[in-house]
Amino acid sequence: MRNIEIKARIRDINVLISKAKNLSKEEGKILKQHDTFFYVPKGRLKLRKFEEGNAELIYYERPDTEGPKLSLFEKAEIDSKSVDSLYSVLDRAVGTQIRHLFLVGQTRIHIDSVEGLGDFMELEVGLNEDQSPTDGERIARDLMKKLGVSKEDLLSGAYTDLLNKKV
Repeated sequence: MRNIEIKARIRDINVLISKAKNLSKEEGKILKQHDTFFYVPKGRLKLRKFEEGNAELIYYERPDTEGPKLSLFEKAEIDSKSVDSLYSVLDRAVGTQIRHLFLVGQTRIHIDSVEGLGDFMELEVGLNEDQSPTDGERIARDLMKKLGVSKEDLLSGAYTDLLNKKV
């Protein structure tokens, strides 16, 4: 699976949520999740546990650059019976993340509050088989403009990288 992704620090979470509601024409959905990252020789691996008790193990590769970038990923669903034992072994990396989710066409807008870091925004433009990364970048840049996200706000890396820099 692949998508085009950007990550940016946001200045005012309420303004961005309001703009995302207007673009998506919906109230959005709040997802409470806890991401635990693991050190791996290449790419990134995280266990994402949801409030409902289920989880996903997600492996992804993407460059650590600012702006729109291609992300390749694989997901494995983990049922609620298995997740607690797996999670208890791995719960050492990152704090709770509150995520607002909005859908605009083929793009997921995530507005995150990350414990110990602050507020952020991610765009994930899901690419169809007939779309190029350039098509996805164009969609991402258009949404950045509509959401008021500037080039200076863009981040590279993952939240865990930012947390590790603080230590």
